[in-house]
Amino acid sequence: MRERVGQKIKLKSVEEILGVVGEESAMEIEIYKIHPFKDHPFHVVDDDRMKRLVDSIRENGILVPAIVRSIGNDEYEMISGHRRMHAAQKLGMERIPVIIREMSDDEAIVKMVDSNIQREELLPSEKAFAYKMKMEAMKRQAGRPSKENACQNGTNLRSDVIMGGEVGESARQVQRYIRLTELIPDILDYVDKKRIQFTVAVEISYIDKEIQKWIFEYIKENGPVKINQVKELRVAVQTGAMTQDKVITILSGNQAGDRVGDLTLSWKKFSRYFPDDYSRDDMRQVIEDLLKSWVHASGRR
Repeated sequence: MRERVGQKIKLKSVEEILGVVGEESAMEIEIYKIHPFKDHPFHVVDDDRMKRLVDSIRENGILVPAIVRSIGNDEYEMISGHRRMHAAQKLGMERIPVIIREMSDDEAIVKMVDSNIQREELLPSEKAFAYKMKMEAMKRQAGRPSKENACQNGTNLRSDVIMGGEVGESARQVQRYIRLTELIPDILDYVDKKRIQFTVAVEISYIDKEIQKWIFEYIKENGPVKINQVKELRVAVQTGAMTQDKVITILSGNQAGDRVGDLTLSWKKFSRYFPDDYSRDDMRQVIEDLLKSWVHASGRR
């Protein structure tokens, strides 16, 4: 049978994405009866997008009901609709339309993450904790993973692949985001503010939290570090006791500075001009080649 040319593709509506089907009817519930989702990983902030949402609700009302689940005593937990509820509160509304669903804790986590993860401009910290919550829920729903299906960090690879496909990330990238949940809050905040690169933050996440505090103090005072510096620190942590002075020495590059007479070459100064994955040998080779070119061009030899 020949494929029909120009056949229309049916796109999902907002209601379908949020899981609101036509047979379900909404009802209005007092806002004070609705509690935010426990450990909700997505921030609700008063930014430009919230202002636009407030203006839309003021003009048109809430077009898509929120999804809640009953937690007893005529109280409810918000699953999908935290931003709509916040906007309604800013407008002084006392009730919002909701659809009440019966779902388990893990079903609620998966639905909460799925209904928020496609939002634009999510922070790395939001993705990190959302992915972790959903991953753990998926693992509990599927049962304990077998050893042969487990990754090095104990994450079920099959769940990584499934979730990666659902959120548009590779399984490895999902794992990297989950690693960010091992960072101390100060460093994770720097990742959100783009003061620490994502790949550097993933490397830092493997280091003890006490040492992470020293790393943060160093970055706060001296600026960003590169991934090769953190990798060197990770090796040093495995080989012996670590102090704050040692951390500073490694990150500043002083212990590996090359000294020729009264001239000290600080690798920290040079590293800013090279890609993150360049080793000191790579940098030495580039510098040597540049010096040779300079000597040749100047006619000194």
